[in-house]
Parts: sequence; C-alpha cells; structure tokens
Amino acid sequence: MNKIKKGDDVLVLTGKDKGKQGVVSHLVGDDRVMVLGVNQVKKHQKPNPQKGIEGGIVDKAMPIHISNVALYNQATKKADKVGFKTLDDGTKVRFFKSNNEIVDA
Repeated sequence: MNKIKKGDDVLVLTGKDKGKQGVVSHLVGDDRVMVLGVNQVKKHQKPNPQKGIEGGIVDKAMPIHISNVALYNQATKKADKVGFKTLDDGTKVRFFKSNNEIVDA
C-alpha cells in the first residue's frame, strides 16, 4: 500500500513548483506521480500528419518524484506525514500523523 494514491490532494515540497497544490492523476512506476497543473514543460514537437499531430512548441505535464510531494491535510491546511494502522475490523488505513485523522474515510 502506497502512502500516496491516485486522486489524493498533494502539496509540492521542492523544485520550481514549490508550494503548488494539485491532485494526483496517476502513478508512474513505483517512485513518480503525475500531478495536475504541476511540472509543466515546453516540448518541441515534430508534426506527424499520419496521426494528425501538429508541430510546434506544446505544454506537456511531466512526472514528479514521490518524495517531493506530501499529502495535504484539510484540517490543518498544511502538508502532512502519513502513517498506516490497522483498524479493529482488520482493514489497513492511512492516517495523518499530526492529528491521527484517517485519510481513507
């Protein structure tokens, strides 16, 4: 079970987009995530008429390392560390370490 999952609200901790907040769109491998509106780069793209792709400079979202983002806690309005615990019924859930609030509610 990963500490950060698809659909989580995260805050960027380091890099050019430090302080930005976004939603994880998907995970790339084990150690990278795609966050909406974060780490946008300009890419020079060649045209491909067979696929209907125009050439030029396009904006593209790139993955960011999972260690550079942290889960955003709505209660404290800050980035927060995440831990795991097992409930009485045997389900494993994530919780915020600052206020012990369950993330997967």
